[in-house]
Amino acid sequence: MMNTVTIGIIGCGMVARYHAKAIADTPHAQLIGAYSKSLASTEKFCVEFPGTQVFTSYEGMLADQVINTIAVCSPTGEHYTQATKALEAHKHVMVEKPLCITLEEADALIRMADGQGLCLGVISQSRFSDAAMAIKQAIDNGGLGKLVSASLMMRYMRNQEYYDQAGWRGTYAYDGGGVLMNQGIHGIDLLCYFMGKPESVMGYAKTRLRNIEVEDTAAAAVEFENGAVATIDATVCSTPPMAKKFIISGEKGTIMLEDDVITFWNLPSICPISVGKGMGGSSSANPKGITHVYHAREYSDFVQHMIDGKPLLIDGKQGRIPLSVILGIYESSITGRKVLL
Repeated sequence: MMNTVTIGIIGCGMVARYHAKAIADTPHAQLIGAYSKSLASTEKFCVEFPGTQVFTSYEGMLADQVINTIAVCSPTGEHYTQATKALEAHKHVMVEKPLCITLEEADALIRMADGQGLCLGVISQSRFSDAAMAIKQAIDNGGLGKLVSASLMMRYMRNQEYYDQAGWRGTYAYDGGGVLMNQGIHGIDLLCYFMGKPESVMGYAKTRLRNIEVEDTAAAAVEFENGAVATIDATVCSTPPMAKKFIISGEKGTIMLEDDVITFWNLPSICPISVGKGMGGSSSANPKGITHVYHAREYSDFVQHMIDGKPLLIDGKQGRIPLSVILGIYESSITGRKVLL
């Protein structure tokens, strides 16, 4: 065990700033340094977060004896290589979603971390909202009874300019996919967290309006190990964009969740939080529209695991689950067949 989780960040873009703010809010966590391919970007980031050391190479950051954990905040296609190097340097790793872009890569990272006794965490901050925790508790306590079905609607707006701003966006090599892999993975992770282990998927992934090589629109059906079913409806072409919306039905009633707000609770038990209230903010129209508070809660969970041995909520195995669903939808869209997960 350790006393402080000391962190170096690789990648100094938008998402790294959420990590830095979350680390600053987390007891027993300290941001030590940062590195990105652009020295100017690294220097700007370190000015924004005073006390953060500028590293001019990833190898230099990995060699630093003070840093015990690497936060991977780079484009998705680089996650596997960078996380592998961190694990080889015997650093613990926190990876921004998704874990990587293939199941083979995910399995290799999980084996490597387990084999060396290192921690591999994956950002899935939506699980840490008060609303998500209340729903999960109700499900686990039998409040919904037998789960029947769920629907997940993710109708975002990302215009062509969004993709043109960064060459890696909208590519399979660096983004890993489109609306499902980039924006939708948080909703899919939460869907599986609520409904259980996914067993099979059928789906369509289409490019309708954006000039990108990955999907801007998708629809799918998921069957879970417990027999429940769910639908996924996702796009980055919604005018106007709408809140991410779940409807979860069981034999005892129905819950509706919009972004981080429970808007409907029809169960025998009373909702433990205020219906209609949340932290606010949404990424449906703007990727910067979310709060860093849920990242901070996940970092707190990660740190408690590292220091006190508390079970980690979202490790590599958990991070693999939504990845398997998304890749299954892509395969189904190509083959026209149901894909067993």
